[in-house]
Amino acid sequence: MDVYRTISGRAIAELEEKRSRFIGHAAFADTEEAALALLAEVRAVHRTASHNVYAYCLREGARQRYSDDGEPAKTAGLPVLEAITHAGLTDCIVVVTRYFGGTLLGTGGLVRAYTAAASAALAAAKTVTVRRCVRLRFSVGYALYEPACALLAAAGAQTEPPVYADVVTLTATLPAGAEQPLLPKLAELTRGAVRPEVSEPFFAPL
Repeated sequence: MDVYRTISGRAIAELEEKRSRFIGHAAFADTEEAALALLAEVRAVHRTASHNVYAYCLREGARQRYSDDGEPAKTAGLPVLEAITHAGLTDCIVVVTRYFGGTLLGTGGLVRAYTAAASAALAAAKTVTVRRCVRLRFSVGYALYEPACALLAAAGAQTEPPVYADVVTLTATLPAGAEQPLLPKLAELTRGAVRPEVSEPFFAPL
């Protein structure tokens, strides 16, 4: 998988159904430890809640976990998990806290409420696309600075602020594989004087 979608940071959304409060908490989590830490934090804040239902999806190992936390089987955790997968997201956790309002919702009502709370929290979160990338670093003379920047832009690179000295040092991140056609163009531009440092592939928003 060279491209995947996740969320950045955290988001919260709340809704009410027949006087029961449902609070959805969505957060980025790329490890099981990070997911469980968020769960523990929500449980501590909402320790008087009736239920703290959760689900998470991790890219590593394609791991998925959920818990109904005392609600009837498959009426809570599974709908939360399906909200995550339906949104096409991974490396995130959603915890839905319920404060019981005194009226039973039935299995269908629970599924709808937990789905809605999870979906609302995910909709409130910032979604980012993460790609397999490489980072290039090289230096050029001032006369070649703008042409080099144009080549990077055409390759879809994100450039960092340049470092100005006797020469200009450029650092850019671009999708893995995009450096292959770019390197010969940089060599042609600089008449072979520049040999960019190319990092090992890594995942980053781009």
